[in-house]
Amino acid sequence: MTTDTPRYLQVADEIRTRIASGALAPGDRLPSVAEISLQWGGSSSLATAAYRVLVDEGLVVSRQGAGHYVRSQQTPEILVRRHQRRSEDSPFAEGAARQGAVGTWQHDSTTEQASATVAARLGIQPGAPVMHTSYVYLADDQPVQTAESWEPLALTGSSLIALPEVGPYAGVGVAARMRVLSIEVGDPVERVRARQATRAEAQALGMTPPGPVLAIERTYYDQATGQPVETADIVMRGDRWVAVYGRAPSV
Repeated sequence: MTTDTPRYLQVADEIRTRIASGALAPGDRLPSVAEISLQWGGSSSLATAAYRVLVDEGLVVSRQGAGHYVRSQQTPEILVRRHQRRSEDSPFAEGAARQGAVGTWQHDSTTEQASATVAARLGIQPGAPVMHTSYVYLADDQPVQTAESWEPLALTGSSLIALPEVGPYAGVGVAARMRVLSIEVGDPVERVRARQATRAEAQALGMTPPGPVLAIERTYYDQATGQPVETADIVMRGDRWVAVYGRAPSV
């Protein structure tokens, strides 16, 4: 490239070269728009245009609210799920990135009245208002996991985290969002079992024909009061995931 080359193409070429050389590995998080703008002395449109080129080339994936990542050329056949504490980003996105994949998700949030089952899990009265969010999680654009999440609006309704995927705290995990309310949640309680996917789950996960899934009932608790603050039903493709619990000692 020459000095006459538009600067956004120069930025794109520098990042492209670093990816090709291996300096940036699959799943690595790339500099933010603000960081690139500061380094290159331009406006945010400079970095945005450069990343648009790299996304169009299939080298980079953009995830709303969480930045840009180097796309893996081959999604891992088996994904490993490990619990992460105190994550500022989505645990799913971080876990996928460490394995060379880019984690993204689709979501839809609605307010509704808690069913008897959800109310029992959240320690609230049936019919109490909750925020219900449905998720489909993707690794390198392929669906691998779904989740249905409920949070009591009596807790979050007047805060900036009322909508899990909208606002300044969109795209982060439950633990990081609850710290906005000065709540520490610690480790969630999870019940895990294997079963066959329902027809709707199989369709959402691209499983033809329906196959086995890992079904996880997860609840986060306020460590100071013992009050449940979020509960979720997570469904993971049994042919794509292995769950690992605990940690070997470092010697």
